[in-house]
Amino acid sequence: MTKQILSGYQIRSGSTLDRALLVKFMRLTYQDMFPQQDFSHLVQTVEQYLSPQTPLWWVDFIGETGNNTNRKEYSSISLSSPVGCLWIGNAVDQVSGNRHAHIFLVYVAPQHRRRGIGTALMEHAQNWARERGDRQIGLQVFPANTAALNLYHHLGYQTQSLWMIKSLHIED
Repeated sequence: MTKQILSGYQIRSGSTLDRALLVKFMRLTYQDMFPQQDFSHLVQTVEQYLSPQTPLWWVDFIGETGNNTNRKEYSSISLSSPVGCLWIGNAVDQVSGNRHAHIFLVYVAPQHRRRGIGTALMEHAQNWARERGDRQIGLQVFPANTAALNLYHHLGYQTQSLWMIKSLHIED
């Protein structure tokens, strides 16, 4: 399935064969927030959770249409590799017990941000969840990721719970 989501961009279904590319996009996502961190463990995450029940979509840049965009702006961007990604899984609402969609990953390459791709991906996720009968959709976001927080709030997402952690120092 391939369809245009915005002028110059199309979305297509991924598959479980896209494991290496998904790991690459996950690394890019986390490196935005934690540039010095080693993310080699993400291979295990993808191996464990990527399946036919956790759909994956890619956004491809197909070129600007219908306007006078300067092509030099895109000279460093490969037209053959995706510029965005959406990966969705399943979760269970711990209060109601209902299954719902959970967004594992939304990523847009920096050169393509602020063009509506993130919004289009979120709308795609919401439509997919509605079509399968879900009554809600969830995600996790880092508090320091203000751009993502602003997008999610703008789209009507609300904080339902806070994920809290405490580092445990193991004494020798």
